[in-house]
Amino acid sequence: MNELLSKRAAEEQRRAESEKRKQSEIESQREAALRAILTPEARQRLSNIKLVKPDFANSLSDQLIMLAQSGRIRVPITDDDLKAILSQLTEQNRRDFKIQIRERGWNEHA
Repeated sequence: MNELLSKRAAEEQRRAESEKRKQSEIESQREAALRAILTPEARQRLSNIKLVKPDFANSLSDQLIMLAQSGRIRVPITDDDLKAILSQLTEQNRRDFKIQIRERGWNEHA
């Protein structure tokens, strides 16, 4: 029984290490692609965004890589280009909130 548990634990550990290696390899490929398509200032801006909104930054970097590979965006992307892309994305995601204030009259009973 103990042998079975130790084999299973070793197998899980190997699987976890393999998964960790795959993730680090994917991340290094992503960083290399971003280094090729972004100027240093734009990369710094993306790093700053990643500190605040990591999911958004990862999604944005994936989209930028995909657009650059398909030739739909001009490379290298400057900081000003990235700012323009970010402003377009925030305009699309902005929700308009309408706040209505209804005044209620005071019911005065004499």
